[in-house]
Amino acid sequence: MSKTQYVTVEGHQIAYQEMGQGTPLLLIHGIPTNKFLWRNVMPKLASKYRVIAPDLLNFGESDMPINTDVSINAQCRIMCKFMEELGISKVNIAAHDIGGGVAQLMAVNHPDKVNGLVLLDSVCFDSWPIPEFEPLLEPGVEEKTSVDEFVDTLRDFMPKGVYDSNVMTEELMKIYLTPWSNEKGKAALFSNMRRLNKEYTEAITGDLKSLPHETLIIWGKEDEFQKPKYAPMLEEAIPNSSLVWIDKAAHWVVDEHPDKVSELISEFMNDKTF
Repeated sequence: MSKTQYVTVEGHQIAYQEMGQGTPLLLIHGIPTNKFLWRNVMPKLASKYRVIAPDLLNFGESDMPINTDVSINAQCRIMCKFMEELGISKVNIAAHDIGGGVAQLMAVNHPDKVNGLVLLDSVCFDSWPIPEFEPLLEPGVEEKTSVDEFVDTLRDFMPKGVYDSNVMTEELMKIYLTPWSNEKGKAALFSNMRRLNKEYTEAITGDLKSLPHETLIIWGKEDEFQKPKYAPMLEEAIPNSSLVWIDKAAHWVVDEHPDKVSELISEFMNDKTF
């Protein structure tokens, strides 16, 4: 991937990588990953499009401010301002996990800024937060948990999101866990987890039926985190949408099948250039 660049949004540095030229495509990661989720997808798409992968606020190489709203509602606002900083008025979006929640909010609240939408194993309705995070949110757990213990917990968690355990290599684990592997990072991820709130996606359930955007929904058939039952519900809720299942894939579908994901996004984008 290319060099990390930064823009300032609401006083915070937002890190991003950019490749290619043409119609802009915004790639939004989820939790607890970062922009490197898209490392194997960006180069393939950059041959035809201007591909931009930011780190959400409080993730990756973006700023990790204390006591700042990092809900998907806030991330939606920040992503819209991020686009403005890059001189982009309209964009196609591909988004994974809570990034999909951010993308849904952008499409509902700022429909003129969104052209087409790709949602990959996305949070929706009441599908989140996942039970795996609940023990970490018990009172006092953050204070009692050392950085090393926290990282060990994440190391146990990450492989549960892949169908083939060989995909979640030591190298990949390091890419995703390094930002959380110090006191500041630990505090940031706890803050992010506390702001996981299904009310934001439940509140727009009725609005999805009015979305004008063509939408592609991609889902790993074996996803244990965002249950497959939600994929057809999302397809039914968004009028101009279609659903593609990925076999032998769980939640980290972008890591497991980057070629297939790239192909699907590229095909979807074919008639969405502007």
